[in-house]
Amino acid sequence: MLSGCSVSSLAARFAFFPPEPATYAIRKDEATGCLVASGVPRDNALDVLLVDTRRGNKVVAFYFRNPCARLTLLYSHGNAADLSQLYDLFVQLKVNLKINLMGYDYSGYGASTGKPSEENTYADIEAVYQCLETEYGISQEDIILYGQSVGSGPTLHLASHLPRLRGVVLHSAILSGLRVVCHVNFTPCFDIYKNVKKIKKVKCPVLVIHGTDDDVVNWSHGKELWKLAREPYDPLWIKGGGHCNLELYPDFIRHLSRFIREMETITTKIRLKKIRQSLQPRKKAHRVNTATTTTFSTNCCCRIRVRKPTCPSCNFSCGCCGLRNCFAFRFFRCCPTCFSCGTCCSCRSCFKCCCCGDER
Repeated sequence: MLSGCSVSSLAARFAFFPPEPATYAIRKDEATGCLVASGVPRDNALDVLLVDTRRGNKVVAFYFRNPCARLTLLYSHGNAADLSQLYDLFVQLKVNLKINLMGYDYSGYGASTGKPSEENTYADIEAVYQCLETEYGISQEDIILYGQSVGSGPTLHLASHLPRLRGVVLHSAILSGLRVVCHVNFTPCFDIYKNVKKIKKVKCPVLVIHGTDDDVVNWSHGKELWKLAREPYDPLWIKGGGHCNLELYPDFIRHLSRFIREMETITTKIRLKKIRQSLQPRKKAHRVNTATTTTFSTNCCCRIRVRKPTCPSCNFSCGCCGLRNCFAFRFFRCCPTCFSCGTCCSCRSCFKCCCCGDER
């Protein structure tokens, strides 16, 4: 019998399909000393990076600079593509959305070293995010995470750990790996990319984009993720859209651009205010139902609040109601010995204070 970890590793073999062979290679330019990618147009606004991960792999990243940008998009791509195949899309997004864009290849994809796995993709996106912070001085408040298809896994993993993110975009996203191949309503230990659980931890606005005719990841995945989001943005359901062609629809760039513009207007002060409000525990109001209680004030040291009997014929001496059923006592300014003797208080003489001897 296979263990949970073995089944998870087996599932990963069917989840990742890197292009074979890779569509590009990287080398160091002798004149400038910078990394360049073969098969990709030379672009002065493009930085080619090699980033070390905590799991010992080196992943390739493309950073596209836009001088007009206020925000940066960290893009996690789909299953069967690498950076060279996405170059044209990245350039279009950079120009049309007026953003900086960081794209990267998972371990085992393109010119990145290692083998693709769920844990490796988590380490990959963490390393690329740290590169944005250390090399470019970009904080999480100015980053929007974008996850397409299987890329929604590392995207939501990172988003669940960054409380001050500006936003998240889920494009043809999955609820989990197992839910793509079979209809289940539970999450076994060997499932991969448990987005159905992680999205509940994301504290920023989430835009969900999905095609209604997606035959790879059913539309129901997108709808459920949108429902589970803590701060859902207006979703984009592209009528007739499939799994890999949503960028061709005019509504795609129009809706995505509107989301970016609105995220730009959300200041850090507003975001922090929302975060503090979400973290504050809700105060429960303790109310006394005056319709069912009567208060007796005496000269004794105790004030007694007595709940009305539950039976209409109760006269405080019937045998149908015991002391626990008829009365609810609240003591105020009471001396430590009051109602504790056990002999002076009974159902018939329950209003006798042992410290003062008066019956009320």
